Amino acid sequence: MGVKALVAAVAVVLAAAPAQYLQGRQQTDGGFAEPGGRSTPGLTAWASLALASTGDSAGGGLAYLEAHEAELTAPTDVALAAMAELALGGDASSLLDRLRPAADGSFGQINATVWAVFALRQAGHPVSRATVRFLLGRQRRSGGWSWARTGGADSNDTAAAIQALRALRVGGKPIDRGLAYLRQLQNRDGGFELTTGRGSDAQSTAWAIQAFLAAGRKPGRAAYAYLARLRRTDGSYRYSARYVTTPVWVTSQVALALAGKPFPLAR
Repeated sequence: MGVKALVAAVAVVLAAAPAQYLQGRQQTDGGFAEPGGRSTPGLTAWASLALASTGDSAGGGLAYLEAHEAELTAPTDVALAAMAELALGGDASSLLDRLRPAADGSFGQINATVWAVFALRQAGHPVSRATVRFLLGRQRRSGGWSWARTGGADSNDTAAAIQALRALRVGGKPIDRGLAYLRQLQNRDGGFELTTGRGSDAQSTAWAIQAFLAAGRKPGRAAYAYLARLRRTDGSYRYSARYVTTPVWVTSQVALALAGKPFPLAR
């Protein structure tokens, strides 16, 4: 092993754990914030899910989320907060009651439907076959899924849709096609990119890992090696080789993938 490689390996060993970094970003109000920012329900939900997945304490995260439920209006935000409250041992019934499907089984856009499935299934609630049909019917010819009812697919929404469908016990060709689409977005550095030409990033790689795990497949060593290269000594993760941005959000998503916990989290 060369000197540079040895130094890098030692740095990883000595680096703080992601959980330590996230806990260090908890504010006095119980919420979590990016460096220089204020607590938000969304970021608190992500950090809480990550800490729950690694068995670490989220402190006053549950109380913060419960106190800010009235601020949540978008179905995705409602579902995300519900998942976090459930993961922290909360009830989340007031949030779950707000997740009601339309006649076609959707909860709005594809992304909102996926998140509603995550929250409802994490709570052990049934999801209609109409919702399954809605998600299956929105798979693109490429094998991927988009955020919206129209438009091109991307890796993050594809990975999320795969996890939602697996939570609804869907297997076979739709899942195989989705995973094949994801593989097309894996680069030589081992990371996955959002769409073709964007370049690898930590969050897309984390989402892809979760999708493969949900499908009972191996993501491959290269994806994990890519994430390892993005780890910083304070326990946080870079967004990509070039950029450091929103480290609490990025680290939360990476921590979930490294913990081997696809959505929905087991209670």
